[in-house]
Amino acid sequence: MADTVVLDISGKMTIGHDARVRDAIDEAMEAGTRNILLNMKGVSKLDSSGVGELVSAHLSVTRRGGRLLLAELSERVSYVLQITHLLGVLELYDDIDEALASLESGGPEKAAGPTPPESG
Repeated sequence: MADTVVLDISGKMTIGHDARVRDAIDEAMEAGTRNILLNMKGVSKLDSSGVGELVSAHLSVTRRGGRLLLAELSERVSYVLQITHLLGVLELYDDIDEALASLESGGPEKAAGPTPPESG
């Protein structure tokens, strides 16, 4: 899909480690990419700074008429998004294929996403 780029994100999305995601998204958008799919499979830690970057990226992409999708979130990352009440804001998918299918079909602006972990 020419108007979509998949970015593989790994490591920490924490203070001091998250500018690389912003830079990659900005570069893709400047190149004319409309939709950004973040493969979050390799993200080991997400803090408030990383959450802020995801929200900022979501706003940036949607203001340009595109969609920001997140796929393959770990249980830990899903939990952080759950407690920050972002599960209903960001488009979350269990895997890359599901996210791409949503783009191809013009699917829902908000996906059900992965099942959040049980609160304990």
